Formats: sequence, C-alpha cells, structure tokens
Amino acid sequence: MTIKKAVFPAAGFGTRFLPATKAIPKEMLPLVDKPLIQYAVEEAKASGLKEMIIVTGMGKTAIEDHFDTSFELEILLKERGKTALLKEIEEVSGLVHFAYTRQKKPLGLGHAISITRNLINDEAFAVFLGDDIIDAKVPAMKQMIGVHKEYKTSVLAVQRVNKKDAHLYGVIKGEQVAPGVFRVLDLVEKPKENPPSNLAIIGRYILTPGIFDALERTRPGKGGEIQLTDALKILLETEDIYAYEFEGNRYDAGDKLGFLKANVSLALKRPELRAEFKKFLKQLGF
Repeated sequence: MTIKKAVFPAAGFGTRFLPATKAIPKEMLPLVDKPLIQYAVEEAKASGLKEMIIVTGMGKTAIEDHFDTSFELEILLKERGKTALLKEIEEVSGLVHFAYTRQKKPLGLGHAISITRNLINDEAFAVFLGDDIIDAKVPAMKQMIGVHKEYKTSVLAVQRVNKKDAHLYGVIKGEQVAPGVFRVLDLVEKPKENPPSNLAIIGRYILTPGIFDALERTRPGKGGEIQLTDALKILLETEDIYAYEFEGNRYDAGDKLGFLKANVSLALKRPELRAEFKKFLKQLGF
C-alpha cells in the first residue's frame, strides 16, 4: 500500500530550551523564518504524504494555529500588496490535511505513537521527529519510502556516529543487504558500553501496523515511559525490520548547538541572505 499518513510527536516540554520554551512550544522555535515542525511537514509533503497527524500536549495550541487559516492576516497582506508573503502564508495553511490528538501525559515516544492507532488504521505510516532537521536533495523520507517499497517492512533511518556518542541514541546491529540498506538483527536503546555498531537511529521511521501490538506488549521503562526502540525489539520477533543510511545532512535541532548549526547552515542556503550573512561571519573572524 502507498504510505499516506505521517505522525509528528510534539507533546514534549522542550526542557533543553528553557526558559524559551516555557510559553512557546519547542516545535515552534524558528529556524531562520520557519518553525521547526514546518520543516518536517514540508519534508512529508515532498515525500508524497497527504495526511499529517500531530500528537500534541498541554500548551501546544500554537502548532494548530500555525497550520490553520489566518483570515485576518491574509486580508491584511492582500490589502498591503504583499503577495509573496500572502502566498507563503496560504501555502502553510493549505499544505495538506491535518489531524490532532492529545497525549495527556509525557509517557515517551512509544506511547505518543500508540495513541494514534485509531487514526492510522491497518496500514504502514511514517513518523517524523521534528528535532531532526535533514537537508537533502531527495527528501530523507522519500528515500526511505523507496526502501519500504522494496522490502515491505518497517524502515529506520540511521546515521553513522562516533561510538563514544552512541550512548545518546538507539543503535542497531545490522547485516548489510544493499548499498546503505541493512537488515536489523538487534536494537539497543542508548547503550552504556559496547554498542553493537556505529549506526544510530535518527528521527525518521516507517512503521508497519504491527508496531501497535508490539507497543501494547512493551513494558514502561524509566519514568514510566514507553520506548519505541523496546517495541521495535518486540516487533523484530515476528517481522523483519530494515534500516537505511540516508543521504543528506542532519542537524539535531533539539540540542542548542545543533539548533545554532542548523540556523547558520540553512541561512547560508538562502539566496537573499547568503552574501550579507557570509560577510558578517567573516567580520566575526570565521
């Protein structure tokens, strides 16, 4: 079946960006001039996905407002002749179809995905973690959909990291079956020592509907959270899972340094900003 639906877990508190995220959802922090979550939604749309399911929590109404029609603003821009801005605003609200569901308690990524079951039905779907910004010629999710069409399984995005940093990620043990494609043999969530490889799971997933039964069988871990990696280990008992080493540059915008790197990199790609911004960086000694 064609993958049509994308899930965006967005219920976390964004504590790494406090105090900025005390009143503003982390997902709405701007990269240049667009909020984090819009980059993920645009990647989903560019990958052919039509239905966006955003898992929100308390204080996240700004996300819904952002993707909604802003009638008064559109009228104002039209009256002032700002047609380019008007087109951009209209494209945001008309990107695709949105549905929202509420995660009432922060019980982990696995729990956030589990509560979308009644919206997914019995079909494979994509998951985007908005913290991970992936700048690629071919959208990372579109690359993964190609792998899914070939193998008809769940597909995890992976990236090579220094083994000393492996404890920050879920890590796979895999058998390479094609360029950039690995059959997953095992998964370890944030290994404290001796990681099985340097292939870390990044915030893009294609999941088969079997993940929901696996999530039901997953025991809560630290803080009562249900980890997706633990559920994937259970799914692996009955289904093959593949991993794909995507092509593109990934920025961890959930980390302050990664967020700054993403802003600089994406700003330098903007024609209207590049020259003056490069001049400014040189003045700073870069």
